[in-house]
Amino acid sequence: MSRPRRILITSALPYINGIKHLGNLAGSMLPADVYARVMRLMGHEVTYICATDEHGTPAELAAQAAGMSVQAYCDEQFEIQRRAGEGFNLSFDWFGRSSRPANHALTQHFAQALEARGLLEERTSKQVYSVDDGRFLPDRYVEGTCPHCGFEKARGDQCDNCGNLLDPVDLINPYSTVSGGTNIEIRDTNHLYLLQGKLQDEIRSWVNSKGTNWPSLAVSIANKWLDEGLIDRSITRDLSWGIKVLGQDGAPRPGYEEKVFYVWFDAPIEYIAATQEWAEATGGDWEALWRTDKGADETEYVQFMGKDNVAFHTVSFPVTLLGSGEPWKTVDKLKAFNWVTWYGGKFSTSNKRGVFMDQALELLPSDYWRWYLIANSPEGSDAAFTWEGFQAAVNSDLANVLGNFVNRITKYAASKFDGQVPAAGEPGDAEAWMTAELAERLPRLIEHYEAMEFRKAAAETRAIWAAGNEYLTKAEPWVKYKNDVDAAAVGVRAGLNLAALFGILALPIIPDAGKKILDALAIPEEHRNLPGAKPDTDFAKLLDALPHGMPITPPDVLFQKIEDEQVAAWTEQFGGGN
Repeated sequence: MSRPRRILITSALPYINGIKHLGNLAGSMLPADVYARVMRLMGHEVTYICATDEHGTPAELAAQAAGMSVQAYCDEQFEIQRRAGEGFNLSFDWFGRSSRPANHALTQHFAQALEARGLLEERTSKQVYSVDDGRFLPDRYVEGTCPHCGFEKARGDQCDNCGNLLDPVDLINPYSTVSGGTNIEIRDTNHLYLLQGKLQDEIRSWVNSKGTNWPSLAVSIANKWLDEGLIDRSITRDLSWGIKVLGQDGAPRPGYEEKVFYVWFDAPIEYIAATQEWAEATGGDWEALWRTDKGADETEYVQFMGKDNVAFHTVSFPVTLLGSGEPWKTVDKLKAFNWVTWYGGKFSTSNKRGVFMDQALELLPSDYWRWYLIANSPEGSDAAFTWEGFQAAVNSDLANVLGNFVNRITKYAASKFDGQVPAAGEPGDAEAWMTAELAERLPRLIEHYEAMEFRKAAAETRAIWAAGNEYLTKAEPWVKYKNDVDAAAVGVRAGLNLAALFGILALPIIPDAGKKILDALAIPEEHRNLPGAKPDTDFAKLLDALPHGMPITPPDVLFQKIEDEQVAAWTEQFGGGN
């Protein structure tokens, strides 16, 4: 037996300022969770780490709008996001906070290591100052017209229209997003700059070595930044909330008393800091996951993120890790997603467009949403959420294909075979056909998961469920029962075994439904593993794996169909195609 793989998984940190919408969920946390669940079902050692990203101007502004201190606001929002994650069955091994001491200490460590290697430099720079607000404005709180494409709502760090990196002082007709004021001055201020340009060649070489495990979307974004030439980036900001800039003595760095580290400098470091917290809480070994001198060379590190975060993870964070000169683990596989749109447009709270995580759970259990978002994962391009598509997927895939199969076979076993797995009869042509289906489809399903092709994995899962329904049509146990109980018993036994298999296949994407099926069939936890990964798998045995005579209990209805009236009401409440 091959040794289990050790896999570290991180998903992009959700920002603290408010509950996340379904697009945020679909672009990082949910696929990361599905992947983590699959790898655990295959017997691998998985550590899935996430955290809230709590620093930066947005937190300050959101707290101000809420009439709260930033700390109190972040405390409240962390609990809201933690509960939303639990509601969606996100199986984090640790869900941390970037504001905790571990990240503060580690961020200081990296800054000092980079400075010791000549990669940090203090510079006097020009920065946007809002006279109306009485403050310097960090880049994301200056907007204006992009000098490259003319987009009128370009942010100070990047234009969302053309993708070019920007400096706030380059914007045409800049204005403060804090107050909307246009009374803008460009003033001198001192900041620490990370000399990314010095690592241009090293980062390109690293991207070339790793990029074979990345989707083309991620590779193209990384190369775009590199082709344009890495620019030195300020890693400090004029803010009160964040990680203070300290000197080697642990005291505030002179001249930086009112500054903090840039959120995009400290946020990725939180992946490591949160893992340290996990290790402290559980007795785990964080160094075996993050230090190549402590075994991390044998760890597979997999990242999940939306396309807007790719550049920071493929360039900026590697600059920090590689630039430190220390033996830190860097990402092996990176899965980047496009966006889930709302009928082709953006999610918008103010315009009542879109469903957010807490709202979704008030409408329907998490499995409904998880299935649709994975089955329509925005991998090759943006994917539009529509109520009509959601209804069709739930009613067809979950209620009709999976739910109907489990309901039919378990209830029939209960009524005709005393609620037990029957022992009589010998397999025939129908069972041979089903065995061939499993032999072809199960390895392909695992290949899709290994490749992190989630749409294909969901489609293959559905195809296996559909094959089960076709098998029952071929086997006809309810017809055979009239004249040949033993022949009917074969179909029921195989059907119950398929129900157990389907429950296991459901666990990664729709874990509640999977658990209900497996509990109804009394499948022990130690037998809830994913078959088909080994070349010597006996697929025929999958149709006769349950102990003969084992009692089973039909589960409650797994999925209720979504009615047209519900779609109409939700469209009115949350917006839709019109």
